[in-house]
Amino acid sequence: MRPFPTESSFASAATTRCVRRGVQVHPENEDWTCFEQTASLDIKSFFGFESTAEKIAMKQYASSIKKGKEIIEYYLRELEEEGVTHIPRWTPPAVSGTSSARRQLPPSTARAIPVNGARDGLHSKDSELLTGSPDDKLDADYIRRYLGDFTPLQESCLIRLRQWLQETHKGKIPKDQHVLRFLRARDFNLDKARELLCQSLTWRKQHQVDFLLDTWERPHLLQEYYTGGWHHHDREGRPLYVLRLGQMDTKGLVRALGEEALVRQMLSVNEEGLRRCEENTRVFGRPISCWTCLVDLDGLNMRHLWRPGIKALLRIIEVVEANYPETLGRLLILRAPRVFPVLWTLVSPLIDENTRKKFLVYAGNDYQGPGGLVDYIDREIIPEFLGGNCMCDIPDGGIVPKCLYRTAEELESEENRLLTDSIYKSASVFKGAPYEMLIEITEASSVITWDFDVCKGDVIFNIYHSKRAPQPSRKDALGTHGIASLGAVSPQLIDRSWVLGQDYSMVEKALTCREGESVQGSHVTRWPGFYILQWRFHTSPPCTVSSMPRVDDVLASLQVSSHKCKIMFYTEVLSSHDFRGSMTSLESCHSGFSQLSAATTSSSQSHASSISR
Repeated sequence: MRPFPTESSFASAATTRCVRRGVQVHPENEDWTCFEQTASLDIKSFFGFESTAEKIAMKQYASSIKKGKEIIEYYLRELEEEGVTHIPRWTPPAVSGTSSARRQLPPSTARAIPVNGARDGLHSKDSELLTGSPDDKLDADYIRRYLGDFTPLQESCLIRLRQWLQETHKGKIPKDQHVLRFLRARDFNLDKARELLCQSLTWRKQHQVDFLLDTWERPHLLQEYYTGGWHHHDREGRPLYVLRLGQMDTKGLVRALGEEALVRQMLSVNEEGLRRCEENTRVFGRPISCWTCLVDLDGLNMRHLWRPGIKALLRIIEVVEANYPETLGRLLILRAPRVFPVLWTLVSPLIDENTRKKFLVYAGNDYQGPGGLVDYIDREIIPEFLGGNCMCDIPDGGIVPKCLYRTAEELESEENRLLTDSIYKSASVFKGAPYEMLIEITEASSVITWDFDVCKGDVIFNIYHSKRAPQPSRKDALGTHGIASLGAVSPQLIDRSWVLGQDYSMVEKALTCREGESVQGSHVTRWPGFYILQWRFHTSPPCTVSSMPRVDDVLASLQVSSHKCKIMFYTEVLSSHDFRGSMTSLESCHSGFSQLSAATTSSSQSHASSISR
C-alpha cells in the first residue's frame, strides 16, 4: 500500500462543502494502493469576502491532506517495525453476499510492498525511460535510479502531467526526466510547467531539434575556432563541459558564420548534454539529470562585448532557459577579469534566479586554493591550461582569419539590419567637420562603452570632458573647405572659441583607426558633466622623397573619397552602482575586420590600452 494524495479541486456545485475519500487500486500499477480525497466548495455570498473564504478553505483542505498522509505513513511504519513486509492483495471471497466477507491479512503474501519507499510517492516509466507503454510499472527501484527523491505530491504532479501528455499530445512523448525538469523549473506548479513544456515541445517540432545530433554537421570553422567541449565528469558524476570563452574570437565567429550557426551549436551542446546525462545515469546507477559547466575567462576583454555578439549570447540564453530548464547543475567561472561585471550586467537579467544560485565565480588564481576547483572536480582531470595534468581535447581558438568573413554584400546587409533594429547608428565624418556625440554623466564612476567599425577612410577617435553643456552649432565648417556638396553634417559640439585645458579636457589618448578596423572600449568616468565622443577625419602626413607612395597605393586611394569617412557605432552608459568597488579599469581593444585593408592584419591580435580612472 502506498499513499497517493491528490491536489484539491473546487467546483461550483453546491453551497456547502463536500469532501469525498476513497481507496482503490492505482490505474497504472496494480501493486499500488491509491488513496484519493477530493472536495468541492461553492460560495454564493460571504459579505464581499468570497475570495478570502475560498483561500482559507483551500488552506484547511491542504492541511487535511497532509494530516491524512501522516496517518497513513504512521501505520505503514508500524507494520514495518512489526516485521510485516508482505501483504497480499485483497480478492473477493468465493461466496458473495455474506456479511463475514471482509479484508484479511493472511500469513502468506502474493506480492511485495515497497515499504521503504512509502515516503517517496508515485513514479513513472520503465528502464528504457520512454512513456506510453501499457507494460509500464511504477516501482521504488526505478525512482531511486532514474528520478531521485521528491515528495508524494511532486510525484503526483509528474504522473498527472505525463497522463495529460499521453491524452493530448500528438507526437513523441518526452522522457520522465525531461518532464521532471520543467516541473522543477516551475516549483511543481502543474499549470505553469504544462504551459512551458507545451511551448518547448512545439518549438522542438518546429525546428526539428530531436534530429539535430543526427542531421547537423558542425562547420569546419567551429571545429577549429570554437573553444568548448566535453571533458570527463565532476565528483558527482555529472558530465563536465569546458568553455574557454576568453580564448574564443566571438566577433570573428559571428562575422564568419552568423548568429544562427552559433545558436545551433549551443543547441547541439545541450542535446549532447541530455544524452550524456542518460549515459552517466546508467553508468553510476543513480539519477544524473544535469551537467557542470566550467568557463575559463582568461583573455576576456572588451572585444568580447561586441554588441552583435552580446545579442547572440542573449538569444542563446533565452532559448536555453525556455527549452532546457534545470539542466545546469553548477557553473564554475574561473579567472574572471575586471571586465566581467560588464558582461554579467548584460546577461544576468535573462538568467533564472534558481540558475544564478548555481554560479561560482573565482577571480585570478583563487580557484587553486581551498574551496576551489578540487572541491568539485577530481584533481586527475583538471585541464593542463588550469594547472592540471590532464590533456583537454578542446581547440585553442585564436583570431578567425578575415578571409573567412562574409562578403561585403552580406556585411552591408547585416549593417542595414542592425540599423533597422536600432542597435547601431551610421555617421559620416568629413574633412574639417568631425562627428561628435554628447553624453551627459550625472554620477562619477559611470562606465561609457563604445563599439564602432570604420567602414570607409581613416579616423581619429577622441574623448573629451566639459563641465558646461556644449551648444550645438554647424558654423559653416564645410564652406571653408569648399566641399558643401558632400551632404549633411552633424552639429559641432566643441565651440571654436573653447580652449583645450580650460573649457574642456581630453580624458583619453587619441586613437588612430584605419579603414576596416573594429574598435571596442570603455571609459570609467572620474567626474560628472558632459563627455564628447569625437571621430575626426585623419589626413596622412605628407610624403618625403624617400617615402614616395607606390603607384598601387595611389590607385587604391583614389577608390575612396579623399574628404569623407564612414563609421557604424554603438554606445552605452552603464551605471556606477553596478561596478563600484569591483573594478578600477577596463580594457579597450581594436582589431581589423575588413579584407580591404592589409594593414590591419597585425592588429588582429587584441591589444589593451590602459584606462585607469
